[in-house]
Amino acid sequence: MRKVLVTGGAGYIGSHTVVELAAAGYEPVIVDDLRNSEERVLDGIASIIGRRATFHRVDCNDGDAMEKVFATEGPFHGVVHFAAYKAVGESVAQPLMYYANNIGSLIVLLRLMRRHDVKRIVLSSSCTVYGQPEKLPVDESAPDRRANSPYGFTKMVCEQMLRDVAQADPTMAVVLLRYFNPIGAHPSAAIGELPLGVPNNLVPFITQTAAGLREKLTVYGDDYDTPDGSCIRDYIHVVDLAQAHVKALGWLEHRQPPTCEVFNLGTGHGSSVLEVVKTFIAETGAKLPYSVGPRREGDVAAVYADATKAHEVLGWEAKLDLRQALRDAWRWQEGLK
Repeated sequence: MRKVLVTGGAGYIGSHTVVELAAAGYEPVIVDDLRNSEERVLDGIASIIGRRATFHRVDCNDGDAMEKVFATEGPFHGVVHFAAYKAVGESVAQPLMYYANNIGSLIVLLRLMRRHDVKRIVLSSSCTVYGQPEKLPVDESAPDRRANSPYGFTKMVCEQMLRDVAQADPTMAVVLLRYFNPIGAHPSAAIGELPLGVPNNLVPFITQTAAGLREKLTVYGDDYDTPDGSCIRDYIHVVDLAQAHVKALGWLEHRQPPTCEVFNLGTGHGSSVLEVVKTFIAETGAKLPYSVGPRREGDVAAVYADATKAHEVLGWEAKLDLRQALRDAWRWQEGLK
């Protein structure tokens, strides 16, 4: 079995990727300290793949603990790196925490990969590096903009770090995956988005509000230069997103010479916040109290992907639509009651 280290593998996207890696014949090894997830996620993964995934409760910034994982579980065929903080607002309030965790953990990981001769890595990155792009849809040739938040800046730094490492070591094979807006849950409803505390993302706030856990949803701004005045984003089903990581790892296995490549992961279609709200109500029949509030600092008006490169090079494309994602997210939420 080809062992793949999945850092942050008990998180939202990480857990779905563990499932898809197992389905593709890999042996995922999860490293997660559960600071942003819960142990029941491991039960959900097991119910889908039919066995317990190997799990180590370890902080990726802990070099000694990570060394033990490499020593006991290796050799690793490759690494998929998710472990990072991801809340824009929190990063503005606590920038040093984000710099230490998001950048520090990748430094620890890359040093261990070099020591243990692991040459393949797929990075969880973000479309936040584009800021407000000059043209839409945005493709990989668009210039990186000044980051709107410390979170966004950590993604830019991590991408550049991997480019530099690949430049210094021509045997390294790197893929940088720039996500747009992951939503939904596994169709089994065994795993899904499980934010601790108040959700920072739109869809879990929608589902929690519809479930009565939140008083109401606030739509931040209806005066943007968009058809209905609310922000437009590219919402991609998390299962499609997870499958892209498997495609990326498979592509790295046959890539000669090794390389560092960046790919957008999105549907290529933008949906407004109000459109998502109305689609959720239509698809689920649930009651969803919401109101419009002022704009939120750091939000760009519209961004959605040109994912042509991922389709042409990796053989990947998004197959599940917004309606399916919202139905799956609601089924997951209902199962949490």
